[in-house]
Amino acid sequence: MASDPRDQAVRAAVEHALLSDSEPVVALLDIAGVRASAAALRAAFAAVTDAPVLHAFAVKASPLVPVLRLLYEEGLGAEVASPGELALARAAGVPPDRTVLDSPAKTPAELREAVALGIAVNADNPQELARLDALLTGTATPPPVGLRVNAQVGGGTIEALSTATDTSKFGVALRDEGAREWIVRAFRDRPWLTRLHTHSGSQGVPLPLMAAGVRAVYELAEEINRAAGRHQVDTVDIGGGLPVNFASDDETPTYAEYARLLAAEVPGLFDGRYGLVTEFGRSLLARHGTVLARVEYTKTSGARPIAVTHAGVQVATRTVYDPASWPLRIAAYDAEGLPKTGPAVDQDVAGPACFAGDLLAVARPLPPLAPGDVVAALDTGAYYFAHHYAYNSLPRPGVYGYAVRPDGTVRFATVRGPQSAAEIVAESGGDRRDALVRE
Repeated sequence: MASDPRDQAVRAAVEHALLSDSEPVVALLDIAGVRASAAALRAAFAAVTDAPVLHAFAVKASPLVPVLRLLYEEGLGAEVASPGELALARAAGVPPDRTVLDSPAKTPAELREAVALGIAVNADNPQELARLDALLTGTATPPPVGLRVNAQVGGGTIEALSTATDTSKFGVALRDEGAREWIVRAFRDRPWLTRLHTHSGSQGVPLPLMAAGVRAVYELAEEINRAAGRHQVDTVDIGGGLPVNFASDDETPTYAEYARLLAAEVPGLFDGRYGLVTEFGRSLLARHGTVLARVEYTKTSGARPIAVTHAGVQVATRTVYDPASWPLRIAAYDAEGLPKTGPAVDQDVAGPACFAGDLLAVARPLPPLAPGDVVAALDTGAYYFAHHYAYNSLPRPGVYGYAVRPDGTVRFATVRGPQSAAEIVAESGGDRRDALVRE
């Protein structure tokens, strides 16, 4: 019996026919691993502050209701950025006072709903703040409202994910001419504006740069409170963005490291005067997800072996289109779900979509793969199988949580069933076949 929980889950997925001829790609989520990450996050901040902290999971990282429910049961709330994400959080039972609404493009309807429900809102820009002025006029008990600030501390190694550059689309640019003065005035004019929000980190952003963004917003909060003559800003939302190590099983950096760095760099934020909100997503789930796919065929081209599998761009969109930024570790198993052994051979691991770049890995050293074998794309618990890309009308895979019992058996729970061909037809206008040919 394999001792590694992931190996046990792969073997059990094959034995239980979760992975089969009819379902050649499935996604697995380690329930115990998710719980452990949530506990580590809570403990990391509890170790550096006695102030209240809302850890609001970034729903975009895994918009699946059972996942949101699991995290809520582990003490986390939800950070939502669309009406759909809010609906998912509500369906999971996350209450309004554990929910935060962020988005650079909120509609009046979204703002009205958030205000009516009592959900915390982070305004992105002066025009949105003006909309809130109108909505909150005469409101006896407005919800918590904050202003998102771009600290403009710089970007990381992945340009598309760098949210604190000089020209980022998010928030009010703190270092632009006149911006700081406008922000202070906006708070003085609005007693109900009580929060500041920033998000300087994401994959590829180093911890010191993330801490610099938090420090800039803390200093702004202190300036606002001095100008207002009262403790008006009482909560700072520091966002999320802890990077994930996709190169090995080593969990670096950790929440504890980040919390200690923040406490050292911005001690005033942790002395009990400010409540905190965090918005971690990828770092909570990425390491605990695995996509399994059957090898359908093997071939060679230009003398390079190629394993053609059923997992490609539909589940690993970022990796396929930007492999340098989003490399995936690949593990090989035999047809029975046992770890495959043998001398490593450089091979391409290809997906099923009809374009040449649909590759999970290129020239990756793996034991020689054969039809019926199983490849596992590791660290895919966030932003992978939950964000289906319907290229070639490929179906969404089934998603299953798993727990390894003390006796070594594996319990599976269906998070989302596999998508059927009938469901693909239905969502593609199948009931409107003649809509464009009627006169």
